[in-house]
Amino acid sequence: MTMPINSTQSGLARSLAASGQLSADQLEQALALTRQDGKSLSTVLVEHRFLSSIELAQFCEREYGLPLTDLDEIAPDQVPAQYMSMDLIERHHVAPVMLQGRVLYLAMSDPTDVAALEDFGFRFNLVTDAVLVEEDKLQPLLARLQQAGDALDLDHIEDNDIADLELGEDPDERNKDALGNIEDDAPIVRYINKIMLDAVRREASDLHFEPYERFYRIRFRIDGILHEIASPPISLGTRFAARLKVMARLDIAERRLPQDGRIKLKLTRTTSVDMRVNSLPTQWGEKIVIRILDSSAAKLDIDKLGYDEQQKQLYLSALKKPQGMILVTGPTGSGKTVSLYTGLSILNTVSANISTAEDPVEITLPGINQVQINPKSGLSFAHALRAFLRQDPDIIMVGEIRDLETAEIAVKAAQTGHLVLSTLHTNSAAETLTRLSNMGLPAYNIASSVTLIMAQRLARKLCPECKEEEHIPEEQLRKLGFSASQLSPPPTLYKAVGCQYCTEGYKGRIGIYEVLPMNDTLANLIMDGANSLTLARAAEESGMISLRQSALEKALLGTISLAEVGRITL
Repeated sequence: MTMPINSTQSGLARSLAASGQLSADQLEQALALTRQDGKSLSTVLVEHRFLSSIELAQFCEREYGLPLTDLDEIAPDQVPAQYMSMDLIERHHVAPVMLQGRVLYLAMSDPTDVAALEDFGFRFNLVTDAVLVEEDKLQPLLARLQQAGDALDLDHIEDNDIADLELGEDPDERNKDALGNIEDDAPIVRYINKIMLDAVRREASDLHFEPYERFYRIRFRIDGILHEIASPPISLGTRFAARLKVMARLDIAERRLPQDGRIKLKLTRTTSVDMRVNSLPTQWGEKIVIRILDSSAAKLDIDKLGYDEQQKQLYLSALKKPQGMILVTGPTGSGKTVSLYTGLSILNTVSANISTAEDPVEITLPGINQVQINPKSGLSFAHALRAFLRQDPDIIMVGEIRDLETAEIAVKAAQTGHLVLSTLHTNSAAETLTRLSNMGLPAYNIASSVTLIMAQRLARKLCPECKEEEHIPEEQLRKLGFSASQLSPPPTLYKAVGCQYCTEGYKGRIGIYEVLPMNDTLANLIMDGANSLTLARAAEESGMISLRQSALEKALLGTISLAEVGRITL
């Protein structure tokens, strides 16, 4: 049965209906998804697997008599730059790939999109023609064009795509004249707004605006790895820095010293994203780094953070204790804050008085008293802790133990009936114990106050759409740390590939942990002054799963690649 042909449908939809390539229900569902998602019909057909990319291309080839063109070798620098109108490219899901005389050829997975041909022809006063390509190969090309176009197409960024930016309070008096001048520079304003929105959409954690002698680049940190997003003309660098500094309420006249500020990006009337901004004078201009503090993106569900069952139960058991100290350790960007706040969200009840001291406050939780540290005004972690102890606390969270004074107050609180949570910058759970000792804390205080230590890293998850099985000899797997039981039967391991749904074969991140509860054996070793190697051996003998083993287990589950295991663990 074929679907009745509606004159309002695209040519591709009418052809599919007439040919019976899809059932009436399938085509109706696909058309509904195009309206819902705002995507082209060809994209929906492939993404939702009504047809494979090659099936759709071969159907169009037969139906419209167009030869199928291979896009594998086409790169953005081969595209006529003057015809890279990103608003038309994004609107119509097409790419200009060739100019021959007065004819501009557009790569299209739906060659019936007459509107695309007409819009490009009208804008550039050229004749246009279609080049039939596979949808799966068109998507990566469009992504590359987007990166290149971000640097070139300032004037064609549409205001409708840009959310309002809230600067917080009124700008400083010293910046008012500059603000007026910069806001008159509409392309720069729209470009910066678009970069910020793209960063949020792509779930980036940091944005880097970097000037160099011969070029300027913009990078996003996505899933812990920096990726170059655009390379705009170097002459725009000072204008970018001035715009960002005004938005963050920094002094644009001060170019010799680092400055810190904040920006609030309003996504909707009720949703906003806070951004922490730092400017740094470098040899070739001011580098601006923006940290995205998107509390709405933080997942505070303990079952989704990557703990295995044993590790989760150890953490929950420590949280149930009325006193003691829980320490989370790892490098910057390893997810320590999310781990702590997951614990706090479990403890956050009407009967508990919870106070936190943070720098900065990254996640907002109703019902918790959160204090922003301000060293310039004298409010340090130690000062906040002293104040908390006079506020009848049950649970205290300290953003970071940086010095002996803060450590001593935290230990005192943990020994006097309070549950204390905090972080340290060390590489492993065992090293945390020696770090506290090196700070100057007496061994008996460490042994009696610390309840649990968690060391963690964030590993990039393999994209489920494109990951491929990887065959590695058993001898090499043994050298990597797999045990005999893990290799029998032979495990199925996967590697990253890369597709339109991910970044270089990875999508999202998951926690890798080692969880070390304090026990009598460790307490005695601490009292004897044991080093971190001795403590680590004792911890593993008592059943602790090391970071390496935790990562290997995730590889066996097909969640991460062996390359990622090597990147995040020694």
